[in-house]
Amino acid sequence: MLKTAKIIPGAKSSAASAERIRAIVACLEEDIALGRLRPRERLIEEDLALRFSAKRHVIRQVLIELQGMGIIVRQRNKGAAVRDFSSDEVEHIYAVRAILEGKAAQLIPLPNPPLVAELRRIQKRRVLAVHKSDLRAVFRENLLFHKALFRACGNPSLVEAIDIFALKTHSIRSLPIGNPKLRAQLTADHGAIIEALAGCDRAKFVRRVVDHLLPSKKMYLELHERIAGGE
Repeated sequence: MLKTAKIIPGAKSSAASAERIRAIVACLEEDIALGRLRPRERLIEEDLALRFSAKRHVIRQVLIELQGMGIIVRQRNKGAAVRDFSSDEVEHIYAVRAILEGKAAQLIPLPNPPLVAELRRIQKRRVLAVHKSDLRAVFRENLLFHKALFRACGNPSLVEAIDIFALKTHSIRSLPIGNPKLRAQLTADHGAIIEALAGCDRAKFVRRVVDHLLPSKKMYLELHERIAGGE
């Protein structure tokens, strides 16, 4: 005799709510990474609820998720805002990213034809997106490139740490994504990483991976200097 599956009251609505939260989080994450939401810009619950046609409790959970990702800050009586970084914070975060990503590059097996082929497919789509000035696609292909690359190191804990620190810098990386010259430079960097990997040149590969972090960091620090100088 077949047993009837027991339906837990509210399970369907809870799943739908969780999916809705994930969708809004992804949308706001993209807005921050593409510079549509700038550092220090406030995220007002009422406005977000209207924009996404969502209930306030859903928006509150979205903000909690974004805070956990390290890309917004929430303060009592001040609400939520896109995270801004001091020069020291940028230096510290990127120093850690260089250590983590450099170590992952050292662990990736060489030769690695399947990884090279996957990265070339992603790079082809990214180049097309750059030519079309499709910033959303550039952002998404950039995420796919780095996830595929670092996943290949075979250390899930290291990959998780890389993801955490990469998330923190969404607002920093929004600057070069919006700058055509730097966008082209970062795309070329991806190509150089692929070629070093394909050539099985470990030292060059690690160097290319670590150096790829520098343009975004440099641009953000220069902006801070200009603001401090009153420009």
